[in-house]
Amino acid sequence: MIDYTSVLSKKVTEIKPSGIRKFFDIANTMNDVISLGVGEPDFRTPWQIRSAGIRSLEHGSTRYTANRGLEPLREELSEYVCKKYGVRYDPKTEILVTVGGSEAIDMTVRALVDPGDEVIIPQPSYVCYEPITTLCGGVPVIIETKAENGFKLTGSELAAAITPRTKLLILPYPSNPTGAVMERADIEEIAEVLRGTNVCVISDEIYAELTFGGTHACAPSVADLKERTVLINGFSKAFSMTGWRLGYACGPAPLITEITKIHQYAIMCAPTASQYAAVEALRHCDKEVERMREEYDDRRRIIVNGFNALGLECREPKGAFYAFPSIRSTGLTSDEFCERLLESKHVAVVPGTAFGKSGEGFVRASYCYSIDHIKEALSRIGEFLKEIRA
Repeated sequence: MIDYTSVLSKKVTEIKPSGIRKFFDIANTMNDVISLGVGEPDFRTPWQIRSAGIRSLEHGSTRYTANRGLEPLREELSEYVCKKYGVRYDPKTEILVTVGGSEAIDMTVRALVDPGDEVIIPQPSYVCYEPITTLCGGVPVIIETKAENGFKLTGSELAAAITPRTKLLILPYPSNPTGAVMERADIEEIAEVLRGTNVCVISDEIYAELTFGGTHACAPSVADLKERTVLINGFSKAFSMTGWRLGYACGPAPLITEITKIHQYAIMCAPTASQYAAVEALRHCDKEVERMREEYDDRRRIIVNGFNALGLECREPKGAFYAFPSIRSTGLTSDEFCERLLESKHVAVVPGTAFGKSGEGFVRASYCYSIDHIKEALSRIGEFLKEIRA
């Protein structure tokens, strides 16, 4: 028998499983569970997008595409990013189509980080950045953002974290799990700190289309950041295309060339049918995206107002589709709150600690569920709070 304790990579075995999946997996074993746990849109992919994917299969378009992706898709992405964010990328040299935004993040970190290099990661933030850095031999440098600052990264916090070994900064905004966004003044502050350094930036814009109030600023649109930034986005959230697994990276040609080299050997190309569907999404589905965004906005107001009415302070999320209420008033830790709520009332939310130590005292509740679903969850949470406060 093979002794796997001795043959498996220590880097891999020491990585903790995702805290998001832990509660989702438990909930799947229970009956009558109301879940606010998973960040997956409950809308079907718009029909015209599905139809374009089906049509590509019917026409036999099932071969590999270019490593960088279909040329018409890269051209559409160039126009789309320019129209949405005012930043122009050359479709031939500065855009790579990937298997979801997750692959783009992984490949970019791998293209930049050597063993011992430091990667600055503001938290609470999405769960993948730290383990990907570790797998590359990099050193995660965590900045614990603060609720009183709206969970934004400040210039002073960044300046204090930079050392001669800093290679990369992750800008995970709009934020999963907090819903925080970085406004233009915030990004300009970051740009000023980075000016004159060789620190590169990943701007994870996967929720950029799902913002409220027009406040989010795209990092590469700010002077001096475009030359050092890889903008990463995808189709999963805005277009409700999670299972299509399609994303993209836009950045300086020398960086995209090296990221594409890794992509060639690890992936070859993104799914062909998904790429044809994405062309349709970019050309004709702005109204569908806006319809979904408006529905999320309605849900956002209901869930935020609901948590505050229950005595769980909840700041207004300006982006993504998550609320991040404080549960400190209950006297429970984040894990205790989630475990007892799931056991007692069959409601699944995610402990804030799944997104970093600074998430302690908070839970993440996704509002990419129906209004009836959200209202039922809030009702059960209200019952739970009465019981533990009695």
